[in-house]
Amino acid sequence: MPKNITTKKIVKPKNSVKKTKKQIVAKPEKEIPITFELKKRVMPKIEIVKAKKTGAPVLVGQATGKRKTSIAQIQVWGHGLGEIIVNKKDYKKYFPYFSWQKNIENVLNLFKEYKNYKFIIRVKGGGISAQSEAIRLGIAKCLIAIDNNLRDSLKSLGFLTRDARIKERKKPGLKRARRAPQWKKR
Repeated sequence: MPKNITTKKIVKPKNSVKKTKKQIVAKPEKEIPITFELKKRVMPKIEIVKAKKTGAPVLVGQATGKRKTSIAQIQVWGHGLGEIIVNKKDYKKYFPYFSWQKNIENVLNLFKEYKNYKFIIRVKGGGISAQSEAIRLGIAKCLIAIDNNLRDSLKSLGFLTRDARIKERKKPGLKRARRAPQWKKR
């Protein structure tokens, strides 16, 4: 037998059958100490980079907005012309209906200087209406990173409130989340 393998006898208790088994156990050559580091969960924060006096675009802030199953990632770049790009398209082409466009514009109307910034938005999941509301929440978070004085006005208008209503799961024995099969009395 090789050096690092030993045998052990395993004996069952007296009340069971009196048989012994041999088990091969490998010995480690060196003991390796195992250490665990517990790290606190770090919440994603809005990153702020101070703009330099050069004409190059600089990342000013970024945030995430959610609604139902849609997730929007917003980046605000300094030295822009007020353009809003959603998934590499202009937001008026991505959201053809006026009410979806208005969701985004309502937040920006509170911030008069938004013409000096460029908003690049990646959005996925959900429907188009939920996507526009997710973008609205994300832009509101970014605006606070730029100007903290806007917080009270954004909060009072409800732009900083995450709408947590999502589709409820289907339950067993039911047709949908709460719709039960038709019940027959007789």
